[in-house]
Order: sequence, then C-alpha cells, then structure tokens
Amino acid sequence: MEDLKKNLIGKKVRRGEDLEEIVKNSLKKSIEEILTKNKSIDIISEIKKSQKPYIIVFFGVNGVGKTTTIAKFAYMLKKNGITSIIAASDTFRAAAQEQLAIHAKKLEIPIVKGKYGADPASVAFDAIQAAKSRGIDTVLIDTAGRMHTDADLINELKRILRIAKPNLKILILDSLGGNDTLEQAKYFENNVGFDIVILTKVDADVKGGIVLSLAYELNKPVAYLGIGQSYEDLTPFDPNWFIQRLFS
Repeated sequence: MEDLKKNLIGKKVRRGEDLEEIVKNSLKKSIEEILTKNKSIDIISEIKKSQKPYIIVFFGVNGVGKTTTIAKFAYMLKKNGITSIIAASDTFRAAAQEQLAIHAKKLEIPIVKGKYGADPASVAFDAIQAAKSRGIDTVLIDTAGRMHTDADLINELKRILRIAKPNLKILILDSLGGNDTLEQAKYFENNVGFDIVILTKVDADVKGGIVLSLAYELNKPVAYLGIGQSYEDLTPFDPNWFIQRLFS
C-alpha cells in the first residue's frame, strides 16, 4: 500500500482521464517493483560457470508435485546441454523412488536409490560421489515430502543439507494452497532457508497471488512455474506475464 500511495500522491490528473485506469496502472507499477526487486538467478548460466558438480536440493510438503517437478527440471537441464544425476533421497515412501526411477529411465538420466528406510543423507552423498567420478554436471536431490510442522523430518532435511552442501535450495510450493502455502514458506525459511521457489499447478490457479505474497513478505523470487503435466511444462517466471494474468 505504501508503494501504491507513493506512486499516486502528487500525480497530476488531466480532465477527462479515467481515475480507475490511473489507480490500476499505479497498482501495476507497485506490483512490478515488488516482483523485480528480488530477481531470480539464471540457473542455466550459474551451473555452466560453476565448479562441478552443482548440487541442488528440492524440498516441500507432501502433495505439491515434487517428483514430477524434479523430472521437468532434469529435462530442462538436458535440453540446455547440462548432464545430471538424481538422488532419490525420499527413502520413506517406496513409491517416490519408483516414480523417480521411471522418469529417469524415460529421460535417460542416471539415478541413485537407497533401500526403503535407508539414511536419506547417505543416498545424497552417494549421488554426489557418483557425479564427481563420472563428470556429471549437476546432482538433483529429492527429499521426503514433509509437513512443515514435523520436527523429525525437518531435522533430517537439515542433515541432508549439512552433508550435501548444496549450491541451491529450491522450495516447491503448490499455487492452490492459499494462506497455508505462505505459512509453509515462512516455516522453511526460518528453519532451513531456501533460495528460490518453483510454484506448481499454476495452470489450475486463476490468479497465483501467492507469487506476490512470497516476494512482498519473504523477499523470495519465484523462478519457475509448473503449468502442466508434460516434461516441457516448466517455464521461467515472467513478472509481466504474471501482472497481465493478475489484472485479466
């Protein structure tokens, strides 16, 4: 509201101008300022210029589409000439490893799995070692979906992060989660921290207002949007597209 006030106070209005349109344009400008003050990194460029392997840890609560998102992310890297290996560190849910293995086979990407109930941090460590020995560019570490209030699983995530020492921590959020999505983001930020957000199920969300909440309250950029079910349905976040959608 302060940004909007700043853009409107003292603004000269010509006779015949549409006041509603003036307020609308000022609101768009304020939103654009909020969204662009925390620009996301160019991940592809960052990986290409960094020491290998570049390590990325993905986390989020159950049901946000984490497994599918990691597969989409791996596909995007492959399209850009970047090799990757997947660490299936969700050893609590047997189906999670099998789902990732199916995606890895389709994408022709190596995967490191652990036995059901095995130490998730060890799986991540093994994948990193495999990447080093095989000259693979990136390690994509899946983690168990966890309720943000589950202290044991949060401590496990902290251990994975401590051992993996990731270059990038990606929080995956569901755009349909409403206020709970923002609370999840706050909890993860306060307990383990994260660098960027991938927002899923945007194709099913009418406006995607959580993007604005994340930028305004947490100063965190949304880097990518999940807009469908195919591997190609992961798109870089575009503030202009978002603003148009918000006002449509």
